[in-house]
Amino acid sequence: MTPLRQKMIEQLRLRNYSTRTEEAYVSAVAHCARFFGRSPETLSSEEIERYLLHLRDEKKASWSKINLTVCGLKFFYRHVVGQPDREVRKIPYQRREKKLPVVPSREEVARLLEAIEHPMYRVLLTLIYATGLRTQEACHLQVRDIDRGRMVIHVRRGKGNKDRYVNLSPRLLELLRQWWQFRRPQGLLFPSARDPKRPVDSSAVQKACTRICDKAGLEKRITPRSLRHAFATHLLESGTDIRVIQTLLGHTSVKTTQIYTYVSDKTIRQTASPLDHLVLSGRFPGLG
Repeated sequence: MTPLRQKMIEQLRLRNYSTRTEEAYVSAVAHCARFFGRSPETLSSEEIERYLLHLRDEKKASWSKINLTVCGLKFFYRHVVGQPDREVRKIPYQRREKKLPVVPSREEVARLLEAIEHPMYRVLLTLIYATGLRTQEACHLQVRDIDRGRMVIHVRRGKGNKDRYVNLSPRLLELLRQWWQFRRPQGLLFPSARDPKRPVDSSAVQKACTRICDKAGLEKRITPRSLRHAFATHLLESGTDIRVIQTLLGHTSVKTTQIYTYVSDKTIRQTASPLDHLVLSGRFPGLG
């Protein structure tokens, strides 16, 4: 391990960044250095911009991937090599694509869950819909995180290394009880089949969800993230306060949660058009 890499890891850990963020930032800087074949501390802002264009135009990287790279490079120059003014200010962020999330209906969620034959995936995906957890959060749950006395689930070190509680419905508790009796997990609630000390891989959950969609004959591509969106949207449609939903989802700002007001079919359907309030005759010229 190079001294620069070691120092970057130390600086990330001193600031209590999550393991995933640490790995992502270090990897981003390493890939940039490998692209030019020399140490990243010697790169100019023009070279960094050329690398970002390479990611966008040749690698077809998503805006989130590019911005993650920018964040890693900014951290590197600011905290590792101590050059906050020379390079960091010139590194641009990609503009975020403003796309509404794909939200399955209650009927589509039911079809998906009923089509799952694998016990672990059925429990795991049902849990994500029932609680709104992120896939990684669900995969890393421990048996001890299920609090039957208080009827809550303790989410440890979620996004931003923040703990929170989410509600535990009686129906979900019964399903989890059946899962425990079937698998008898001791530490992790959803351990990997290859290594019980490691959680099931989130990419395996994603792939399983794709296969289940095909089996259920669903045209809409439902993912674990879609189930999280469905959790929020269906709660909103049921009248749950948006700030409660914000807390359950672990959003720092309510502005992030407000996107679900744009995708709620019930909210849209219940909004009256101003045309309905005009006093007009029943017929229009030339239309019969």
